[in-house]
Amino acid sequence: MVLAAFEGWNDAGEAASSALAHLAEVWQAEPVAALDPEPYHDFQVNRPVVALGDDGRRRITWPTTRISRARPPGAHHDVLLVRGPEPSMRWMTWTDEVLGHLQRAGAGMLVTLGALLADVPHTRPIPVTSTADDEELLHRLALEPSRYEGPTGILGVLQDAAGRRGVPTLSLWAAVPHYVGHSPSPKAVLALLTRIEELLAVPVPLGDLPEEARAWQTGVDELAGEDAEIAEYVRQLEQAKDTAELPEATGEAIAREFERYLRRRGDGPRG
Repeated sequence: MVLAAFEGWNDAGEAASSALAHLAEVWQAEPVAALDPEPYHDFQVNRPVVALGDDGRRRITWPTTRISRARPPGAHHDVLLVRGPEPSMRWMTWTDEVLGHLQRAGAGMLVTLGALLADVPHTRPIPVTSTADDEELLHRLALEPSRYEGPTGILGVLQDAAGRRGVPTLSLWAAVPHYVGHSPSPKAVLALLTRIEELLAVPVPLGDLPEEARAWQTGVDELAGEDAEIAEYVRQLEQAKDTAELPEATGEAIAREFERYLRRRGDGPRG
């Protein structure tokens, strides 16, 4: 499996790129490849960063696409992680190069992570929408094909090119409350990681993220409490959300939560 996320247009609140960075850290991912940034990036948009190394010498890190490999504890297969800023130019050439690396590494399904600003309340679970174009995935995961038409980012281009090469693709999008769309957005990061955990059927170490998500929500509660218009707007969003979707209490949902609990204890199925 390949997990891909990119900073920029597809990454509200930096939720998707932060989720992938978290996985790279907790899974101790090892570098596989890094693309030459010169053909693909406008360095006035994504500037290189200079920092002091352990030896005291200054080093420049260039913005680029990096591919790494990890073996999640309990998983039977490696996972490739693809991350970096959305390229500024030559998207078709960039896509061919990335897919070439992935196919040479024996990649299977491509899962892209994105985040968008939406009319959702911060007080409710962050919605994560799953879509696919592959018929087998649609049937197996009981998904609906995407009906979106309009401008797309590098995620859409990468998915389209992968599908044309016979690689099944799945897209996960977290909906970040638009009135608090600035970074960071730990509750959205947590929602994406929870969905990835379900896909892989192995526990994902979350570290301090649950506490950070609670602190984030408390902070937004306090800000809303200081502004009557925002507080009223949040109440309207809550009412709309609660009316549109009854609380999820189906047998399937309960079973899924119980399996996740068992995996965290180390007793659950290792799919």
